[in-house]
Amino acid sequence: MKKAMRVLAPKSALPSKKKNPISSPPPNPHQSYSKIIPQNPNQAETHFVTLIHASKTILQLQQIHSQLILQAMSSNSKIITQLVSSSSSQRSIDYALHIFNSFTDPNVYMFNALIRGLTENSWFRKTVEFFKLMSRLDVRPSRLTFPFVLKSVVGLGDKWLGGMVHGGILKMGLEFDGFVRVSLVDMYAKMELLSLALQLFDESPERNKLDSVLLWNVVINGCCKNGILEKAVELFEAMPERNLGSWNSLINGLIRNGKVDKAVELFEGMVEKNVVSWTTMVHGLSLNGMHEKALEMFFNMIEEEGVRANDLTLVSVLSACAKTGALEAGIKIHKYILGNKFRLNAAVGTALIDMYAKCGQIQSASQVFHDTKEKDVRTWSVMIWGWAIHGSVEQALQCFEKMKLTGIEPDEVAFLAVLTACSHAGLVDEGLKFFDSMKLDYSIEPTMKHCAVIVDLYGRAGQLDEALRFIQCMALTPDFVIWGALFSACRAHKNIEMAKYVSEKLLQLEPKHSGSYVFMSNIYAGVGIWEEVERVRTSMKDKGAAKDTGLSHVEVHGKLHSFVAGDQAHMHTKEIYSKLEEMINRAREHGYIPETEWVLHNIEEEEKEDALGTHSEKLALAFGLISTGPGVVLRIVKNLRTCGDCHSLMKHVSKLSQREIVVRDIKRFHHFKDGICSCQDYW
Repeated sequence: MKKAMRVLAPKSALPSKKKNPISSPPPNPHQSYSKIIPQNPNQAETHFVTLIHASKTILQLQQIHSQLILQAMSSNSKIITQLVSSSSSQRSIDYALHIFNSFTDPNVYMFNALIRGLTENSWFRKTVEFFKLMSRLDVRPSRLTFPFVLKSVVGLGDKWLGGMVHGGILKMGLEFDGFVRVSLVDMYAKMELLSLALQLFDESPERNKLDSVLLWNVVINGCCKNGILEKAVELFEAMPERNLGSWNSLINGLIRNGKVDKAVELFEGMVEKNVVSWTTMVHGLSLNGMHEKALEMFFNMIEEEGVRANDLTLVSVLSACAKTGALEAGIKIHKYILGNKFRLNAAVGTALIDMYAKCGQIQSASQVFHDTKEKDVRTWSVMIWGWAIHGSVEQALQCFEKMKLTGIEPDEVAFLAVLTACSHAGLVDEGLKFFDSMKLDYSIEPTMKHCAVIVDLYGRAGQLDEALRFIQCMALTPDFVIWGALFSACRAHKNIEMAKYVSEKLLQLEPKHSGSYVFMSNIYAGVGIWEEVERVRTSMKDKGAAKDTGLSHVEVHGKLHSFVAGDQAHMHTKEIYSKLEEMINRAREHGYIPETEWVLHNIEEEEKEDALGTHSEKLALAFGLISTGPGVVLRIVKNLRTCGDCHSLMKHVSKLSQREIVVRDIKRFHHFKDGICSCQDYW
């Protein structure tokens, strides 16, 4: 009996060496609790509710539930409602449903607890089912029922159902309840029925009251999400009162719709800013490709304004670092995370891993991965992808297998990462096995991206006929990316006949895309058929297809410097070109020969070499060499695939300068050291 009493006894009543009663083993159902449970029914009810609120695990809730049954209190609706609510908040919806279904006469409070739990756990269809059950059992919904039902309607994307629920609200006379009306406006706005949302807003008698700010914020946010920015600004200016949420909603809407200047203007005009305001700006700037500005905004926030970041801020700013290769900034943010004792959860840990991997520090990424205790499938996928793009295929495959051993099933992103690893290493048979496993073992249907990697896998290995057969047998209709992968392989292996066939496919899909013209020009140039090069170039101009501009970033002393092909805008242009000429001449003395086949048209050899010499990654390299001391690793990020001539020069310069040069192009990393590239020229 004493052992059983300890299960539910208050902590203060127990000997100090005993464990917390809630975490004790399940009780013996034959033992009595009469000495522990208060005899007064109200006190007993309070006692159990307190225990439920203090519970941290489902096991503890199950122990309490068993005692309710033993004490004949399992019919107490207030206690059972709390039990359903706590089970839902601990993500155990199945158990919450079990508790609810075991109760013979559920009331509105119990229904509300379950409906809220189902909605917050994204069980939207179940929410609607239990809402309908209320009607069948003659349980009248309350003002707290409808907001969660409407949220589930949005989750299902069912406009007809939304109208039906709205009708039920009208029948019950709850249409002017502030809580319900805000939810209705929000539902219509998110379902892209903005005219109905605005109509409800205009008909709201409380919209001109000072406490109606939430209603205004919801309709402004709805206008922003539907791209009606003029109306959003008009409403914002007409508000009787604004709070931080008002400013944040409008700024977020503007920045998501590309109105960055207006968003910055509003942000700078805010008298008070919170972490949400700053995070909105950091995330929005990065979203619009203004990564350097996003980094500047973040450091201003924490260093000048003293605002503590949150997890979303960190994930957003680390993404900006990853996209630009800003390693020094990323390391500084990592120190901030450690110094401010942020928990290395799945979101922050994954963002750090991604940053280090994409900034060329794969070993640092691996260390963070090891330190991140909360790993989800995305965390594993990012680590596998990191190994893959660095050409570390063995580590990528090992990581994939370890993930499965931990009980985490790979998703389509994880398979894409491991297939990419196989492609970069030329492991055709292994890649095909993973592709088959994805379909047969995990019932994951291949997407266009998976198929593109398989085409690339065949193509890199020179198996062009197999790649073409794979495309012809695909269940999906091949898109531009699929044919583009085969086209790249044709160029690498100089298969002109197949390239012509694939080029026709590409031009049918996207007549104005420059890629097919450029590839075809390069193929003809590579074998010296200059008449065809000129024909393709003329066709490219006639169709209005513009070649993508090469853009490279290099980080020097914590600041990013950007270069385009033929750049003359940098303040150190004269020194850059002088250094470039010097390193090319030195490389020539040691066997470097400019690979002029990478130039698109038939011009004199000297002019071809000049054209090659202005590629953006060469300019970034030259600037890095004149701006840093001996032994400093140079890290360059390019938005396109690096060309063969630049690749060749980087190898020579790495040996002559005794520098490690790390280049990340659109496909993968190239680590140049002592005249050798980590890709082993298989790229």
